[in-house]
Parts: sequence; structure tokens; C-alpha cells
Amino acid sequence: MQKVVLYSKPNCPLCEEAKELLLAMQDQYGYELEEVDIYNDDQLLEKYQLMIPVVEIDGQEAGYGRIDLTDLSEFLDSERK
Repeated sequence: MQKVVLYSKPNCPLCEEAKELLLAMQDQYGYELEEVDIYNDDQLLEKYQLMIPVVEIDGQEAGYGRIDLTDLSEFLDSERK
């Protein structure tokens, strides 16, 4: 099973959009979704504070900022092969 991590922060409209998109796609692709608040980890905050939301699929960054359905679908499809 693929693992998808959403790096986000509170009060972030783009993060909420990305989460809704990932939840909507979860049944189709059958991945485990984990949401990580970057404010709980200084290293993540330093790394991602200007990029969030960031979507990581099986350890690879698949997108950041405004998350695109088509790009995510293509990435998930390519990872399943």
C-alpha cells in the first residue's frame, strides 16, 4: 500500500484544499494518508514553511503549493507500476 504524507499547517486554505483532494482520491488509489503539522517539527518547518502544502508519496515529493489533481493522479499511477 502506498503511503501519502501531507505536510501542512493550521489555518492554511491551500492545505485544506489539498487534504480534501487527497481524501477524495483515497478510495480510488487505496493509499494510507498521514497529515503532518510542520509546526511540530523544527526541521520540517525550516524545510517546508514557504512550500506548504507538500504532498509526499512513498518518500518522494509529488507536489507542493496548489496541488493539482492531474499531476497527483499521474504520479500515483506511475508509482503503482
